[in-house]
Amino acid sequence: MNHRRTLAALAATGTVLLACTQAQAAHDRPEPDDDRRSLAGLRVLLSNDDSMQMARPNASDGKGLYEVRRALCAAGADVVVMAPWANQSGVGTSATGGGQLTVQRRSALPTGYEGDCSGAPSGGAVYGVCKGSAPCGPSTPSATPADTVRLGIGGGLAAKAGWADGPDLVVTGSNYGPNVASVVNESGTVGAALAAIDEGVPAVALNSSYDPAVTDSLEVADHTYRDTAEFGAKFIGDLRERGLLTTKFVVNVNYPHREKGQRPKSTEWTSVGTQKLVRFRYTAKGDTFTIGGELCPPGATDCRPETKRRPDFALLQRGHVTVTPISPDRTHTGRDTWRLQRFVRGGR
Repeated sequence: MNHRRTLAALAATGTVLLACTQAQAAHDRPEPDDDRRSLAGLRVLLSNDDSMQMARPNASDGKGLYEVRRALCAAGADVVVMAPWANQSGVGTSATGGGQLTVQRRSALPTGYEGDCSGAPSGGAVYGVCKGSAPCGPSTPSATPADTVRLGIGGGLAAKAGWADGPDLVVTGSNYGPNVASVVNESGTVGAALAAIDEGVPAVALNSSYDPAVTDSLEVADHTYRDTAEFGAKFIGDLRERGLLTTKFVVNVNYPHREKGQRPKSTEWTSVGTQKLVRFRYTAKGDTFTIGGELCPPGATDCRPETKRRPDFALLQRGHVTVTPISPDRTHTGRDTWRLQRFVRGGR
């Protein structure tokens, strides 16, 4: 790598790390009133992969999104939601390559979130996006998370919100559960954020964690969604102030489960771990296979172990907020490619 590029990358990493530290400090102390509008004038497209329905009994299909919407608007942002009509967890960066998409505005918002963005220029409009030209209904196929972001940037926001040159930022989440280690590859929340920077708009992905002590019923506590959203809004304000909202990489933030009233231990700059966290099973009945999945138990031979020193998942499990840069560039670099490189270039 060019030495100037290396130095620039190190400088950017150090500056974002400083922002991590200061965001944690801000999260731990009361803020003066003039800091509560740190996102004033910022136009935010908000999406996720859990959908905008928030209709399930445990609210796993969108509660995190409404908490983030509330926090961003409270900080002064103008927020428009364009999210999948139905749950699209695990679809990664998949996108619809043809046909039609329908954007349908939600008139009645979930109880408790109705007036959160009433003072914003856009009024905090919430849209669900489905496939096809008919109105979205219970059985309508949903657009993917990447679809919603590309649509919003590519004409949806201009048509619905009048943002001809916006948004300024895409925020995705907060997700029902963390997006760390191997799960990052499958995450629609991260996939939507990657779609944003591919379209030239900075993006931050927010994720809310389960209680790591509970393995038989994975649930995100209501206070974890709220803590994630409030931390995320303050952190984005710090990034904005320092000019660190970038299209070079997605800023992937995972907030740990803590008991109500407890703060995270610290905010840590991490890398995506190598550990395989979920394994899938395919049960055959004739030509049909039923898909099932489970968390990888410790020591499972078919689950890849962790090989990095400071991976995101390990630090998250210990109670830290993790901040990880995720790039769309999948080119692998390092010594383990040298032999292949020499063979391709020289036939040896």
